[in-house]
Amino acid sequence: MKKSKSEIKKILKILSETYPESKTALKYSNNFELLIAVMLSAQTTDNQVNKVTPELFKRFKTPYDFAKFNPEELEEYIKGVGLYKTKSKNIIKTCQILVEKYNGEIPQTREELMELPGVGRKTANVILSVAFGKDAIAVDTHVFRVANRIGLANAKDVKKTEEDLMKEIPKNLWGQAHHWLIYHGRNICKARNPKCDICPIKELCDYNQK
Repeated sequence: MKKSKSEIKKILKILSETYPESKTALKYSNNFELLIAVMLSAQTTDNQVNKVTPELFKRFKTPYDFAKFNPEELEEYIKGVGLYKTKSKNIIKTCQILVEKYNGEIPQTREELMELPGVGRKTANVILSVAFGKDAIAVDTHVFRVANRIGLANAKDVKKTEEDLMKEIPKNLWGQAHHWLIYHGRNICKARNPKCDICPIKELCDYNQK
């Protein structure tokens, strides 16, 4: 059921008050480290990524460092994350492109970011929002699930969910709403056994009304 503007406003207000300190759980010290961490986080928990990145970032500090190595050497540092062999190849290729095409800097448009190996739309949107403060909403598994359960979106795929959220949520809140929905998905609106009994937005949620 389509939400009214007042219902959406209420949902966003409650989520903002419930998760006031919400931000990415990935640990990084600069935008380049954020890019690598987000690439590693695909189909892997942020906690698992945070276990491998301290040693990784001690050894490799810039795109120039990564670009010199072969995938097998990098694999030793990221074995703790899922799909590490593929991610190793993509990270090295991406860093080589950053060195050759962008002088080691990270491009600031979605189109350029998505041309980097291993960088899909979700990763690009995270970088645009978190690293560069641009209005973008990244849809990961938590955002997809929670948005469609609540009724902020009515979509069967990630791209359409993103489009629905962009229509329903004020543009200046896209980046924050991304984190609110993630936190809500991790803490209450879990994939299995969601905690509807303690959910602060249960009266406004489509899933709870069924």
